[in-house]
Amino acid sequence: MPKPLFDQLVHEPSRLQICGLLAPVIEARFATVRDATGLTDSALSKHLKALEAAGYLQVRKERAGSRSVTIIGLTEMGRHAFCGHMAALQRLAGVASVRGRAPAAGSRRRLLLERSHP
Repeated sequence: MPKPLFDQLVHEPSRLQICGLLAPVIEARFATVRDATGLTDSALSKHLKALEAAGYLQVRKERAGSRSVTIIGLTEMGRHAFCGHMAALQRLAGVASVRGRAPAAGSRRRLLLERSHP
């Protein structure tokens, strides 16, 4: 499991969704990702270019009869960045859920001290 590491590039909501769709598969068609995200062709292309420029994504063209089909997939670096980012978000969610609970009887003072020291 990758170390929790917040990744600003992956964190953008559309890119997070794209990476989440691609993480469990080897590759997917452009149209499949477009339809699943609800992005326009141009918006999806923009996000794919940003991920590709960072080395997180591979894009290739494939012939399907007389048509050209765009196939996309996460690289190992992209998969690692996405998994590390998700681990960081899960860690933050865990901290938030712990702080959202009522403190145990003996820990109230400690929590108050933690909150007063940012």
